[in-house]
Order: sequence, then structure tokens, then C-alpha cells
Amino acid sequence: MKTAIIVARSKNSVIGNGLDIPWKVKGEQLNFKRITKGGTLIMGRKTFQSIGRPLPGRTTIIVSRNQDYSEEGCTVCDSLEEAFELADQALKPAFVAGGGEIYQLALPLVDTVHISTIQADVSGDVLFPPFPTVDFTLAEEEFFESNINYVYQRYERNA
Repeated sequence: MKTAIIVARSKNSVIGNGLDIPWKVKGEQLNFKRITKGGTLIMGRKTFQSIGRPLPGRTTIIVSRNQDYSEEGCTVCDSLEEAFELADQALKPAFVAGGGEIYQLALPLVDTVHISTIQADVSGDVLFPPFPTVDFTLAEEEFFESNINYVYQRYERNA
């Protein structure tokens, strides 16, 4: 089963400030919904708590070191590898949706990276790892005009 990362970052690679996304960009979340609908979202506990609920039309797997953590309507596991195994059993595309530590662990493992770069520098304490890397090739790119413009890119892992 194919695995992917889906992320929005600023030009200076910020993806979050605490539990908050440090921007509001009209339309960008619709792109996230379009890409992930019907799939499995894999995310860390803090990312899930920042969203606050399982997103409709998707299965949610939360990765947490806390063995006692649970969320209604979600599966919780203690490693990214276990999350990938569970997603594979569901026979749906899997999307790693944050946060910073999970992205760092997932980047060497995924086939595809969906990345929206918000055309602004922002302050924040959660960063996306340096990307693109030599392991990936740009397969698709689209520019969006919005209240803050952004560029969506899809990268595929080199064979």
C-alpha cells in the first residue's frame, strides 16, 4: 500500500506554533480534504488534539507513547511502524498528517509527499524537516491565489 506525507508549511518550514497552525489560508484545507478523503490519517497525539476530533470520511490512527491514551473513533498505537501496518490492513491510502516528530520519522519511509508551501515566513516552534531531498522528484505543482498565496507540490520517491 502506498504511503504519503501531507503537510502545509511556511516558506521558513514552520508547521505549527504549539498546538496552533500559525496561519489561516482560504482553500488550503479543502485541498487536504480532497487528497485524504477515504484514506487513513496517521498523526501524533498533539496533532490530533489540535484538530480535536476524527475527520469525517477518514480513518484516524494516533501514534502516542502513552499506553493509556485513547480517543473515541480512533485507533491508538505506540509506533509509526505499527500505524503503517494497521493502515496497510485497511487497504486504503495512508497519509501521515503530523506533527514534526512524526514527519521526521516518516520521511525516509513514504512513497509520496504532498506539500503546500504558504508564501509567508511565520513564527512557530514546530518545523518540517528539510525538503525536498535528493530521494524525491517533483511530479506535480500548482499555484493558488488566496488571502495568503500558496504552492501545492506532489513529490514521488525516486525508484
